[in-house]
Amino acid sequence: MNQKNTTQSPSSTRDFGLLLSSTPRGARLARLLAVEWLREYELPYGTTEAAAQVVAELAANAVTHGRVAGRDFRLTLRISPEVLRIEVTDTRGDELPRPQQPCREAESGRGLLLVEVLAGRWGVEPGPVPQKTVWAELDLAPRPEHGNPCSGGSGRLPKERGEGKNPHRTPPLPAPSGTHPQE
Repeated sequence: MNQKNTTQSPSSTRDFGLLLSSTPRGARLARLLAVEWLREYELPYGTTEAAAQVVAELAANAVTHGRVAGRDFRLTLRISPEVLRIEVTDTRGDELPRPQQPCREAESGRGLLLVEVLAGRWGVEPGPVPQKTVWAELDLAPRPEHGNPCSGGSGRLPKERGEGKNPHRTPPLPAPSGTHPQE
């Protein structure tokens, strides 16, 4: 049976952990459950989607390259105020992942390249034999304080015509030509 663990410590770090079967179904379930758990928190825009992709890639790698018959893999998510850490632990510590440069026609082999793009950092930690944990961290942008703009602007409109940006004006629409039949 799958084990699920959700905790919240006094330091505002939240954890989620789950054992899943080392099957394609287990990998899909890892992504779906991660998304459901992450939706409970107000993460910066795009973070949940990026995390879903990272979980999908790491879980797929655990199922494809780290699978040992009869052994599960573990998904752990940890949210702190600054970082979302994703960990996938499997039982193939002898198989360490490394990014590849697949040929254009290859249908696989790009997962860790995606993880590199989506995550601020990633790596591998050896665990108790025979385990390893592949982890990735997504930086969480600080949330703006109420009332402060997050776009980098001043938060006010220009007072005079010459102040601020001078946007291009949209030309007026041409007058109707009468070529369309009227009903």
